[in-house]
Amino acid sequence: MIHAVFIFNTQGVARLTKFYKQPANSSIKTQLPDRIFKLIASRPGSLCNFLDAPRLSLPANSTAYTQSAYGSELSGEKARPPQDVWSADDTRIVYRNYATLYFVFVVDGSESELGVLDLIHVLVESLDRAFENVCELDLVFHFDEVHHILAEIIQGGLVLETNVQEISSAVLEARKARRESYAAANPLSIGGSTAGTSQRATNAMSTPLGWIAGKMTGLGSR
Repeated sequence: MIHAVFIFNTQGVARLTKFYKQPANSSIKTQLPDRIFKLIASRPGSLCNFLDAPRLSLPANSTAYTQSAYGSELSGEKARPPQDVWSADDTRIVYRNYATLYFVFVVDGSESELGVLDLIHVLVESLDRAFENVCELDLVFHFDEVHHILAEIIQGGLVLETNVQEISSAVLEARKARRESYAAANPLSIGGSTAGTSQRATNAMSTPLGWIAGKMTGLGSR
């Protein structure tokens, strides 16, 4: 099962965060992306792109601990047991770096690490097709569509689709439906679907702007 998906930039800012299995303690969700980024950013490039994280945990009191790579060290106060994010001991982090973005999947032992690496590439290729060479700004300004693309691939932590062509077709259909819906709800808007453009041009008088233009034309002809 896929527990979570993250996309970070090289500064560690999370541009996408999606949980499929909620941590045992929801209060640490805001700290978890930073924790995961530190784990992968500290790894040399010569190492493989996945690592075991059986103790992917955060301290019970962040002021009382100094984080190390795989746990917590006492720094003054009496030690308290760490809060495990996911109880399974076979939790793994799989990631790939593309230009200025890190794509990170947190999975359990039932997932193949190499299969997840291929799945990350499917996600990246789908984003590239949707945004024509995706960049960080696309993730910021089109976050809703990014989540939709991810939802076409994964639902409830399970992989639904890996065919990039099928994913792209579904995304294009959804984009077309959104534009048609917006054009129908906003008849005065510029652009919209091609199906509605000709109809609005033919029935321009049905809109307030067309009615005013018709009145002005009628006055000018007198």
